[in-house]
Amino acid sequence: MCRQAREILAKIKAGDLQMHQYDLSARTHGIPWAELPTWIIPLIYSAIAVLLGMFFPRIEASLFSSWTSPMTVSAATAIYGAVATGMITLTGLVFSMVFVMEQFSATSYSPRLVVWMSRDPLMFHAIGVFTATFLYSVAALAWVDRRHDGKVPFFSVWLTVALLLASVAMFVGLVQRLQRLQVNSVLSFTGDFGRRVIEVIYPPLKRATAAIPISEFAHLPVTQTLNYSGAPRTIQALNAPALLALAEQSDAVIEMISAVGDTLVESTPMLCIYGARERIRDCDLLKTIKTGTQRTFEQDPKYSIHLLADIALRALSPAVNDPTTAVQALDQIEDLLLRLGRRHLEIGEIRNSAGRLRLIVSVPSWEDFLNLAFNEIRACGKDSMQVVRRMNALLADLISALPEERHPALRSQQKRLRAVITKSFPDMEDQLEASAEDREGLGATRKRPAETRSELHPAARA
Repeated sequence: MCRQAREILAKIKAGDLQMHQYDLSARTHGIPWAELPTWIIPLIYSAIAVLLGMFFPRIEASLFSSWTSPMTVSAATAIYGAVATGMITLTGLVFSMVFVMEQFSATSYSPRLVVWMSRDPLMFHAIGVFTATFLYSVAALAWVDRRHDGKVPFFSVWLTVALLLASVAMFVGLVQRLQRLQVNSVLSFTGDFGRRVIEVIYPPLKRATAAIPISEFAHLPVTQTLNYSGAPRTIQALNAPALLALAEQSDAVIEMISAVGDTLVESTPMLCIYGARERIRDCDLLKTIKTGTQRTFEQDPKYSIHLLADIALRALSPAVNDPTTAVQALDQIEDLLLRLGRRHLEIGEIRNSAGRLRLIVSVPSWEDFLNLAFNEIRACGKDSMQVVRRMNALLADLISALPEERHPALRSQQKRLRAVITKSFPDMEDQLEASAEDREGLGATRKRPAETRSELHPAARA
């Protein structure tokens, strides 16, 4: 990125140049742009253990030679050997447990959840502690009776005991993590990512915003396009402040054609630039687009809903036939839609401090979120009484809780659900049962106010 673009980017970060409508720089400060690989965690533990094993016994021998453990040499040798051997065995057991967890998650819920559940920092810290305990025990073993004086270093013994207790604590924590394989924990885990992204990305809903007027940049000539080249990759995040800085530098409008979550293949159009005074280097543009081999939650609120829908679809498959899990997935989906419905979703228009359009980002609309949440579940769960009753309650609750501007799309979903119920349940009694609202699926049928008054006052019926 050239010097002028870096100066503009610095002004944006300092607040001297404001981003109107979609301040991604302010709304994604808690989202990591670059993450260290998780294998570095156990590597750091191992490096520290090696350094301690090399220097700590020497320091102890030179400064604290009078401090010795009352433990016999044979006992110390046996303990160090047992700790080292046990840690290798425990590390293998942990790897086996991780493998089983990943396989269980992939087959029971969704293979796309495996990578997120296996990234638990506790797992890598545990492997690091196990490895560090093994390495230090081996190093400390070499200093037992090193000068053939029958002495056992005092502090090395207790450091080994401390590492052993830390390993036990880590193992207990890993066992506790097995609770995350329960369906409620998996659904909450997936929903939490979506709630976090919605809170960060979308501002509160204040007023309806019109779509971006095409005429505002349609008269500008297309001066540059950027197509993807390489193996298939997924857009994980956009560095909007950097894109805005590049647009300001060349006095252009940048339109992102590919959205966050899209998969890029050879020659896929990524963005177009309109009315630029000078060409922007492709390498500078590519630096603002983070790609990877899979989708992430960073700037993609659709992904949580997608995963929850995947779990529901797997539960509704003939091989599983578990509509209750689908109902629980709809509980999480309802919460995410409720939060989205109260947020300002039209955030794809980014302007500079003068109000000039500089960047257009493709973002999902309210209708897109509803289609993602309902279409496939409605198609696969059309024969399940539980699922359609829960969807009836879900749509009714959203209509009653969300602003009027969200209602047309919700009523369209209600209409499509009623059509599916009519087609899937030919019997009139079944249709009436399936058309009821029930937050539990099959539990407590929600009564309308007129029905409640009729039950409380039978004379009113007459």
